[in-house]
Amino acid sequence: MTQLGSGAGSYGRSPTFKSLIWRIVFLHIVAVAVVAIFLPLVLFWLLNSEISQLHRDAMRAQAEVLAERIVAQPDGTLTFNLPDSLKGLYSDAYGRYQYDIRDAEGRLLFSSHRRSPAVAAPRLSDTISGAGVTRDIDGKTVRIQVAEDLAHRDVIIDDIVSNFFRRVGWITIPILLVLLATDIIIFRRAVAPLWKASEEASNIGPARTDIRLPTAQIPREILPLVTAVNQALDRLEGGFRVQRQFTADAAHQLRTPLAILRTRIETLDDRAARQALHADIETMSRLVAQLLEIAELDTLVLDPGETADLRAVCAEVVGSIAPFAIAQHKDIELKGTDAPVEIHGNSEMLQRAIFNLAENAIKFTAKDTSVDVEVREDGSVRVRDHGPGIPEAERELIFQRFWRGDRRRSDGAGLGLSIVRAVADDHAATVAVENLAGGGAEFTLRFRLVKALKTVEKSWRGSDATPSRLVGEGGAPRQRRDG
Repeated sequence: MTQLGSGAGSYGRSPTFKSLIWRIVFLHIVAVAVVAIFLPLVLFWLLNSEISQLHRDAMRAQAEVLAERIVAQPDGTLTFNLPDSLKGLYSDAYGRYQYDIRDAEGRLLFSSHRRSPAVAAPRLSDTISGAGVTRDIDGKTVRIQVAEDLAHRDVIIDDIVSNFFRRVGWITIPILLVLLATDIIIFRRAVAPLWKASEEASNIGPARTDIRLPTAQIPREILPLVTAVNQALDRLEGGFRVQRQFTADAAHQLRTPLAILRTRIETLDDRAARQALHADIETMSRLVAQLLEIAELDTLVLDPGETADLRAVCAEVVGSIAPFAIAQHKDIELKGTDAPVEIHGNSEMLQRAIFNLAENAIKFTAKDTSVDVEVREDGSVRVRDHGPGIPEAERELIFQRFWRGDRRRSDGAGLGLSIVRAVADDHAATVAVENLAGGGAEFTLRFRLVKALKTVEKSWRGSDATPSRLVGEGGAPRQRRDG
């Protein structure tokens, strides 16, 4: 299951960010960028507001102190007696604090700096901040205003606020980046069960329809999809099982009528007709046998620990098919190494594949020529004939079931080479064909040696990984099983 359906494809039409993780990461980066910009601004505003409120409260408290120093005289005038301890604080020489005391009409009564009584209260600049209180003294309304010059050298609160970005605000950026990296790790761990499910799905194929996607630790939002896929696989497995069983049952049922037909043909008086019918019966029997082989291959799962001697298998094939070659005035010869060649695989299935290659070569090689079956130490088998060869355009078609080209004769059903390809796929082997320079075709089967696989397993174990096993169609290890 390497791709989604058409419905999901319409959702993922965007050329970028097809990965769920990267979509989340991208959106999170946008969120982090927005937060990194606005969070310091918000913090700056909150800090500045809080400092301004504290400053106003402090100025109001000073105004309250000054209000207590205003006294009404018997003649109705107001006097203001500033203590010596505060005179230096409000002096022009110091210049940090100022106060103005005005009546209800706004006339200046008392001030920390020299100013004409007719002059209205000046408008405070951006660097002057203050507060005021109103008091009723002996029936007269008095307003006391106190201000502080924030540009004064002794004021450090505004410096703290103004340097917030340079000294403190930048810390939010690395903190958010650390959170982003942490989120990426969390996202990857969250989708790890999905990756495991995809690995299991890659092993599903016509030969391994029994595999199901794991539901353990699957996120709740994805679980319905995984469950639906497993249910669909259950239905597919049932369909495959019915199809395989039908092929096997049909082949078995055909054997009995063929045996009866062969017996009745023996009673015919016409020898020529009897021989022709015998040839047809043999062709049908061969077709039935091949159908049974296909049904058995479809239900075969190789044991990863099973091994076979490729040299011994080829020797047995050559010995069993030699009478067939001699009867057609042809020869077959076993060549190559005499030493055992150990490979991972099933001896019976290997024998069937090599038998089909040898039988095919004998059919198309010229009379009075020899078919060579060569076994090499690298785990390969080469079957050479002296026939017409195979056109390059047909070199893949010949391995398809029931395909018959001009090179095929009427006595074949087009199943032999498809069985060879199926056996090769089951053994994680390769099969190739090419024409020889002197005429004829050469089929090559390449298997994996036991010692080579052991070396691979050791290297995998050294890296704390799981070694790959023999895989069949769909990437799954195969063994013989019922059904």
